[in-house]
Amino acid sequence: MGPIMIFRQLFDQSSSTYTYLLADGATREAVLIDSVFEQHARDAALIRELGVHLLCTLDTHCHADHVTGAWLMKSALGSKIGLSPLYGATNIDLPLTPGDVVRFGGESLEVRATPGHTGGCLSFVTADHQRVFTGDALLVRGAGRTDFQQGDPNQLFRSIREQLFSLPDDCAVYPGHDYDGRTSSTIGEERRYNPRIGGGAREEDFVGYMNNLGLPHPKLLAVALPANLRAGQPEAVDRAPVSDWGPVVTTYAGVKEIAPDWVARSRDDVSLLDVRSAAEFDGELGHLAGAQLIPLEQLRDRVAEVKTDKPVVVVCQTGKRSAMATVILGKAGHARFANLAGGMVRWRELGLPS
Repeated sequence: MGPIMIFRQLFDQSSSTYTYLLADGATREAVLIDSVFEQHARDAALIRELGVHLLCTLDTHCHADHVTGAWLMKSALGSKIGLSPLYGATNIDLPLTPGDVVRFGGESLEVRATPGHTGGCLSFVTADHQRVFTGDALLVRGAGRTDFQQGDPNQLFRSIREQLFSLPDDCAVYPGHDYDGRTSSTIGEERRYNPRIGGGAREEDFVGYMNNLGLPHPKLLAVALPANLRAGQPEAVDRAPVSDWGPVVTTYAGVKEIAPDWVARSRDDVSLLDVRSAAEFDGELGHLAGAQLIPLEQLRDRVAEVKTDKPVVVVCQTGKRSAMATVILGKAGHARFANLAGGMVRWRELGLPS
């Protein structure tokens, strides 16, 4: 038995969007499904920390409620962008059509056309038919709305019945959204219990249900659709989330970090804040010349003392307490700060001057 496929389900709270990272356990080649523009730093950090190589981003459809992060991923990691060609979107490297197979290492995803929510909706099925990523076609105990963007409830009924309900009962269903905290389901469950299309529902039942949802249009419709027709490329490229003062990296835990070697080369361009105790500051690891000492337990009360004329790099022994300090700085309104990755221990290991 070879390495198990790496699988992560990620969530964007503002749009209730699920993003999925899949990677081959042996080759570390990966794909990302339905990424979100505002979650780029989080997703890129996870990709980096897991040590996987992102081959492509795949969108199940042209979203109306959030902007895809596909263009940002391509810009940062060189990944290709996959979407149905039916939308006529620009910046697409992989025009995905029914029957295509997206390969990453020894793993693969079969492309199935599941239109009805929009005209170009796709679902992606793993080779072993144990997982299906359904976008907005089939949701957990629901189905994607059909009242705009070439939606068609009759077409969606046939897509779900023919392309999704034909999968094995134990095939896990991973939807593009859920608004009630449900993370997944199975084909068998949805075939039996889905109130819109399960339990022997006929086409006229489903169509009647879908035509009477009475939902307001998505709040971001006017912004999301034009942006997604560019695969998420901003109209102004400087909208991309980057630091303006140094190579700051946001970890998957949400901590802004910066590499010790860059700090060593740029000492005159940053302020150093050491949050250890006074004894540690003068102890065996020493401290960086010019560093301001404010122990972590005092930082909330003394945050106004932090020098703000330059970006702040926060230091401790291993980078853990200083990570907490960056949270305190952020809540206090500071904008330019980062944690010294690995702290003084890493600094010493690299032989950098103190």
